[in-house]
Parts: sequence; C-alpha cells; structure tokens
Amino acid sequence: MSWIETKNLVEKAQTGDRAAYGELIERFQPTVYAIALARLRNPTEAQELTQEVFLHGMKKLSQLRDAQCFAGWLRQITVRMAINCLTRHGPMQKTEPAMLENAEASGASPLEALVKAEQTAELYRGLDRLKPIDRATLIAFYIRGRSLKQMSREFETPIGTIKRRLHVARIRLRKALERGANFKTRRPHETACV
Repeated sequence: MSWIETKNLVEKAQTGDRAAYGELIERFQPTVYAIALARLRNPTEAQELTQEVFLHGMKKLSQLRDAQCFAGWLRQITVRMAINCLTRHGPMQKTEPAMLENAEASGASPLEALVKAEQTAELYRGLDRLKPIDRATLIAFYIRGRSLKQMSREFETPIGTIKRRLHVARIRLRKALERGANFKTRRPHETACV
C-alpha cells in the first residue's frame, strides 16, 4: 500500500468510513503489534494493547491534522499506551515456584531502615548548614526532582548558572557533611578548641 493510498484511507476514515479504518487496521496491525511486543515483552499483553491502540485511534482520528502523518501518529499512540501499561502493571515475568521460596523478603531490614533514616537526617542537617540558595538548588533538583529547565524558570536564572550552582552546592554540602562528621568524632575535651 502506497503512502497516497494510506492518506486516502485516513481521509475517508476521518469522515466516518469504517471500512477504510478497517483497511488501515489490517495494514498497520503488524507494526503496532511489533512495537507493543518490543515494549511489553509479552505476546498476550501486546495483542490486547494492539486492539486498544486501534480503538483509541478510531476515537481520536478526527484530531489528526495531516493524514500523511498517520503512521507516526499511530506509532506514538502505541508507545505511549505501552509505557502507560508498564507503569500501571509493571513488566510480567514468569518465575518457578521453587525460586520464589528461596527469594529473600523485599524491603529493608529494621537495621537498614534505621541506618537510612540516620543518613537522611544527617543529610538534612548538612543542608541546613548551607546558604539558602545552595539549599534551595539542591532540594529542587535532588529532592523535588525538578529538571534544569524547570529550575531555570523557578529561579529565573539561565540553565548554565543552575548547573554551576548545583556543582558548587554539592561541593559545599560535602564539606558541611564532612565537618559534621568530624565534629561528631571529636572527644568532649577537643570541642572546646573549635
């Protein structure tokens, strides 16, 4: 099927011609299935997703502005829906029952949880020792998960400056954490000289 034939079928389908959309499904089903299978790695889920993609495509076909872009548009829908499926369900993997019996429990042990809590508290104490701009920069990027672009808008600062601030703030935080660790390891009679 040529691109001109595809374009004509898309235009007919956009006007409500179900037979034209059926031909598009026949033409693009192998491609959609291949993309879904590559993402999901499960033939059954890929087959179900393929059906969902074509149903979604039929509902949204009127929003496609350029009929020549149908293949790419359908590909994007497939990828997006596959990602959504993975984030909702996670990848499915078969496991032998014997392997499950020997598996360790998931999650941190009480000791690991305690160590992590102490490390987190120490990190926040280190952040409290920083200048407000350093603290705000590190918190925005590492704790709130802001992108450089988002931070650039929030701080009304160029991205290059944000990168430099992150670099400098990390160095200052490391030094603050080292000072805090050195302070904790000193003996009581040594702290008077600080």
